[in-house]
Amino acid sequence: MNPKRTFAACSAALLLLFAAQAVPTSAQDAPKRRPRVAVLDFDYGTVQTASAALFGTNIDVGKGIVDLLVTDLVKDGTYSVIERKALDKILAEQNFSNSDRADPTSAAKIGKLLGVDAIIEGSITEFGNETKKTNIGGGGGNWHGFGVGGFGHSNSKANVAITARVINIDTGEILAAADGNGQSARSSTSMLGGGGNWHGFGGGNADFGSSDFQQTIIGEATKTAVDQLSTNLVAEASRVGVRTVVVEGLVAAVDGGQVILNVGGNAGVKVGDTLQVVRVTKEIKDPATGSVLRRLTTTVGTVRATDVDPVSAICTPVSGSDFKAGDRVKTVTQ
Repeated sequence: MNPKRTFAACSAALLLLFAAQAVPTSAQDAPKRRPRVAVLDFDYGTVQTASAALFGTNIDVGKGIVDLLVTDLVKDGTYSVIERKALDKILAEQNFSNSDRADPTSAAKIGKLLGVDAIIEGSITEFGNETKKTNIGGGGGNWHGFGVGGFGHSNSKANVAITARVINIDTGEILAAADGNGQSARSSTSMLGGGGNWHGFGGGNADFGSSDFQQTIIGEATKTAVDQLSTNLVAEASRVGVRTVVVEGLVAAVDGGQVILNVGGNAGVKVGDTLQVVRVTKEIKDPATGSVLRRLTTTVGTVRATDVDPVSAICTPVSGSDFKAGDRVKTVTQ
């Protein structure tokens, strides 16, 4: 056998093999999307007194910690995290109170409106310090929460503890639970000391992501706790399934080029979804019972949702024309 021909044949076979492995053979081979989650501000009621004493004013510690957590989850990339503006818009429209974020049923409703796979909600269970008194006869003791200046005769280490739950938006079931704990590696005479020069709070909010805050001993403990919580939530990602939503409804009206549907966020429609529009041309009925066995349809076109509320959606045409009230719409999305 000619060695050159043998070499050429082997090379061709290898190229075909590599090409077959590189091209997916079906849609099932394509990578699935990441679980989509929304993170509600954590409840900080149990530590509100201590944090207010620490900062000298009432700071929404839950929001500050969630901002850090979202940053960690986005950097990791295991989850797709809904942006803050979309979450705030839904909360404002539905008039959800802060207490609703700790209620699985309310959290599930918020999740459906956002079109996410799961909601992450949680609480801060510790946001204080351990203080070692150094000038009173060598005695020691514990004391939780003191003002910005601290006490010059005490060395403090900060402790932060957080818990979180991942909630199924269809059932309200708790899919997973995780926690995070952090303690400063240093001590200081002030909880806001230890190297920081932090002024990032006002109007009830706090910039916990600033480097100045994270250089304080309470900031160091907070960052450690959040990083641990993020790691534990990522480890539980396999428990969060990617939802497949089948939406079926009707065109309620056509007005000025807009197609209004009789289904919205409650049915799983979200902004950006593309829906197929069909028109029933004939119904096949069972001659014995009169029930509809099958509906024959023709495709009218497709529309894309641009504005969604709980019970309706406004769409713009993507293809096709002559949309009419009574036309059927359907989409299968993940």
